[in-house]
Amino acid sequence: MSLDRRSVLKSSAAAAVAAGPFAGLVAESAAAFRPPDPTRLLPIPDKRDGKVRLHLPRGFSYRSFHDTEFPVVLDDGTELPGRHDGMGAFRGPNGNVILVRNHEITNLGNPRAFGPGTPYDPAAGAGTTTIEVTKYGEVQDAYTSLNGTMFNCSGGIMPWGSWVTCEETVNGPDVGPDFQGSPNAGLKQPHGYVFEVPKDGQSERQPITHAGRFAHEAVSFDPVDGILYLTEDNFEFPSGFYRYIPPSNPMKTGRLEDGGRLQMLAIKGRRNAHLERRWKRGSTWDVRWVDIDDPDFRGDYNHVTGQGTTNDQALVMVGDQGRAQGAALFSRLEGQVFDDNVVYFTSTQGGGPKEDDSDDDNTDGFGRGNGQVWAYHCRSRKLRLVYQAPLDDIRANRRFDFPDNITTSPRGTLVVCEDSSIDNYIRGLSPRGQLWDIALNRLVSQIALPDGTFPTRFGDEFAGSTFSPDGHTLFVNIQASKGMTFAIWGPWKRIGV
Repeated sequence: MSLDRRSVLKSSAAAAVAAGPFAGLVAESAAAFRPPDPTRLLPIPDKRDGKVRLHLPRGFSYRSFHDTEFPVVLDDGTELPGRHDGMGAFRGPNGNVILVRNHEITNLGNPRAFGPGTPYDPAAGAGTTTIEVTKYGEVQDAYTSLNGTMFNCSGGIMPWGSWVTCEETVNGPDVGPDFQGSPNAGLKQPHGYVFEVPKDGQSERQPITHAGRFAHEAVSFDPVDGILYLTEDNFEFPSGFYRYIPPSNPMKTGRLEDGGRLQMLAIKGRRNAHLERRWKRGSTWDVRWVDIDDPDFRGDYNHVTGQGTTNDQALVMVGDQGRAQGAALFSRLEGQVFDDNVVYFTSTQGGGPKEDDSDDDNTDGFGRGNGQVWAYHCRSRKLRLVYQAPLDDIRANRRFDFPDNITTSPRGTLVVCEDSSIDNYIRGLSPRGQLWDIALNRLVSQIALPDGTFPTRFGDEFAGSTFSPDGHTLFVNIQASKGMTFAIWGPWKRIGV
């Protein structure tokens, strides 16, 4: 089975360790790239209709598609549900690209599954759609590939040709109402799992239960050890970084099997390390892994009496098992990607003052910072803090604001989506921590209010960044009040991407 150019097979594990586990993060040539002036992003018209939706560097173009500002019906009759989120790109026929895209739908206003096919849970409104598209964003085919799931946030590309999608929830008929108001009484199945979706077909719609029932965000896969890494986005509580060791190596079987072992990251010599707080950039720790004995819990909530397992209790059922053995505490772990022996992952609200048990005001989530980017070296089992946003005025200094989905370019640059409430950017991040702007969201509603004005869309954020296999096109979503997907192309090398 072939892997892309930046896979671990391009260099042996022994050679990587001999060169130092983070050699690529600390050493660059004297002619290292200098990021462009962040003020030089220009308004660029959309190739679809000429409207300006993004600001990009000079020489770049884009086309948007699957805009749910208005109803979109796919080739199989699916009415596209919107809230486009995590996404993976695969090589398709005739030079085209196959995208598998998540839809982060709650059960508010979506009481039943979308699309054809037998859903995992007929009362759950999220899932994935698969799109064949040219490298210039022209849709050739699109259909439902997974339905009946909930809160499909991000996921990860598997090197054997699958997308693993993640449910960012622990909802189910056995759990009390969640914080967003979903009653859960009508659900038929427990949620909070990962599902495999083939790049060009239908998911079997069977959860990988031993990979844990928790608020999953993203996954990445190490093809050398055959291990799946998982992030957890637990808004009000500490989050953990996990790994799932399947019973058989997927590089040999071509699929991710259930029945394996789930473990959680801990720091050697530092019990319950508070990694959500501010640390010096470049800080490095040795890692150990602790077993999770009950990765697939069941609650006992009674929807008539209102007694039993609450949603808050369910959210920490798995993580508390690891923390009881000394596992580390992070803040809202979201996107991740595997590249050249290293798993990079983001901590959306990490890098602030330490959280503690006396702070019961968690309305803004666990974590008081503006974001961190971490790197775990799979061969040496070391964890390193790559980047940490400054604690200053985000608006004035144009710095990181809540990093979310993350990918790497063919040249190894980290490409990070912001989950920002101010200005929403895609950022470039060099291995040495240089940060610059790639794109700025300038999307506004196309539906006029009664007074004739056009309101600014609300809650939009970049998500699902993924490069076409040949590196020509960056596909990315805008997700929140409405959904939309973009194909962006241009002189990537010139801007250090």
